Amino acid sequence: MQPELEMVDLLGEAGPFARLIDGFQARPQQQSMLTAVQATLQTQGTAVIEAGTGVGKTFAYLAPALLCDERVIISTGSKTLQDQLYHKDLPLVRKALKSASKTALLKGRANYLCIHRLNTTLAEGRLPDRKSVTWLKRIRDWSELTSKGDIAELSAVPHDAEIWARVTSTTENCLGAECGDYQDCYVVKARRAAQEADLVVVNHHLFFADMALKEEGFGELLPLANVVVLDEAHQLPEIASSFFSDTLSSRQLHDWKRDTLVEVLESASDMPQLREFLDKLEKSVLDLRLAMDIPGQRAPWIRLRNKPAIIEHLQTLQDSMEELAALLAHAAERSKGLQSCYERLQEQQARLQRLHNPPPDTVQWFETFTRGFAITTTPLDVAVPFKKCMDELPCSWVMTSATLAVGQSFEHFSQRMGLDQATTLQLDSPFDYWRNSLLYLPAGLPEPQDGGFVAALVEAAIPVINACGGRTFMLFTSYRALNEAAELLQERIEYPLLIQGESPQRDMIERFRDLGNAVLLGTASFWEGVDVRGEALSCVIIDKLPFAAPNDPVMEARLDAIRQRGGNPFAEYQIPQAVITLKQGVGRLIRDQSDRGVLMICDVRLRTRSYGKIFLDSLPRMPRTQKLEIVERFFAGTLNETASA
Repeated sequence: MQPELEMVDLLGEAGPFARLIDGFQARPQQQSMLTAVQATLQTQGTAVIEAGTGVGKTFAYLAPALLCDERVIISTGSKTLQDQLYHKDLPLVRKALKSASKTALLKGRANYLCIHRLNTTLAEGRLPDRKSVTWLKRIRDWSELTSKGDIAELSAVPHDAEIWARVTSTTENCLGAECGDYQDCYVVKARRAAQEADLVVVNHHLFFADMALKEEGFGELLPLANVVVLDEAHQLPEIASSFFSDTLSSRQLHDWKRDTLVEVLESASDMPQLREFLDKLEKSVLDLRLAMDIPGQRAPWIRLRNKPAIIEHLQTLQDSMEELAALLAHAAERSKGLQSCYERLQEQQARLQRLHNPPPDTVQWFETFTRGFAITTTPLDVAVPFKKCMDELPCSWVMTSATLAVGQSFEHFSQRMGLDQATTLQLDSPFDYWRNSLLYLPAGLPEPQDGGFVAALVEAAIPVINACGGRTFMLFTSYRALNEAAELLQERIEYPLLIQGESPQRDMIERFRDLGNAVLLGTASFWEGVDVRGEALSCVIIDKLPFAAPNDPVMEARLDAIRQRGGNPFAEYQIPQAVITLKQGVGRLIRDQSDRGVLMICDVRLRTRSYGKIFLDSLPRMPRTQKLEIVERFFAGTLNETASA
């Protein structure tokens, strides 16, 4: 490890980054973060760092990670960010540091083509529609060219296309070392590269899948590391909650039935009973879904589990599984594929048993879709399992994001993750919000629960959109509000209107940038991870404070647990969660040193409720106004500056 002074100088005016990157500016916040990360790596400690927009946190953790002579895992919030970090940021930092460290990119197995399953699907020749046939041909052609097998390479097939499930593997259906294509397997190659690398870039879903597997004693996917950096760390509590959950779903059972039928036709065609019982299983799954009533539900399992029809269909499902297990026990020796299907069935049986006997401190809930369902058991608190996993990985931990603190406190995040001895650091954005932005809190709007709220919001927003010349994100906390606003805006503004759901998110963002005067309406997925720099985005309008729906079954159970121990669920949980989400939405506005813009929040509770101050104190310091003319003057000044430039 280089001396501290030299490390800080790496990101200084005369350092290697300044020489390599045109327009590089030394930022004290970035240098402070680098120093903090370095200290954490030296002491094998745990650091929680909030780095405001523009700090440049990626360079601040990559530089010490590459220079520490340890094995490093870096995990990001999504596969998109993972690709950006690995293909763009990491090569730049390695070049600046003249680093010879070996690096690797590792994704979950569902992101890699499975040669065995591709060949099986091609041989089977049975697909649900012509589109799938076309996509399978494209995948076959690409399979002859690819060296990595990463499905992100093939943009000609939509990433949510059903065909991918047939040509990629899961932990359940992978044949492992017994597969005939094992030596050429892309997952195996990617893992080998990861095991040989000094620094591996993963995403949170893969990282927690690995943690959850270790928790169950199945072994690990990722190489043992001395340093773990978790970027976009504000997502960790929810992702951890998902991966420490236990789910029985119709999709799992349908996928298993489809895979098993393929193996039966190939290796056990003389056992017609197997096909009969597979059909019986499929019918029991469909009957159970029908007994759950309408689609679109997300509610506590206790509401359904004692209903006679549910009990009856769960018993039928269990009986079908037992009949199939008895037959597959005899057929399994015929092929590796049938053996794998038998083992997968045993795991589904175990899931069904666990559904009847949930562990303590968990909540059981269900979701219904048009033709499917999922029944999930989720821990109320991920702090205990996460802390246990951290203790089993004695290494340096760095958790960072632009949004972790509530006001000046990290207590909410630290409690949820079980971090009782972490060092915390809060670094403000280096961007000049005071000069380059304005917070508009329009007067005279009704409370958000008022029936006329969305109409009033649209009326207040139209003059702001006109003053800005379009160039606006409107962020909503629900699809209902978004759709109502979209309908009201259709005939009222002259600017292009881009509405979430009408096209893929990536296409919407590109079109928004290209148009330069569009108004984009989005919900949750547009509140974070979206980066539009420059004049194309000069106004962000937020409908209301993003409190999570209290009728969500997991949220409901967590609030009840806080209540039962004598706490205040609103103050301890709902407010901090909403503050962090709001900070993510606000972060869409100023993405660059030269960006200027107006933030409009239409929730009067910021001024009328005592907790409003907590939200306002958590936002970047910017001038505030309730007057539309001040907003119009701000945009007039911006437009004049642009015209004279």
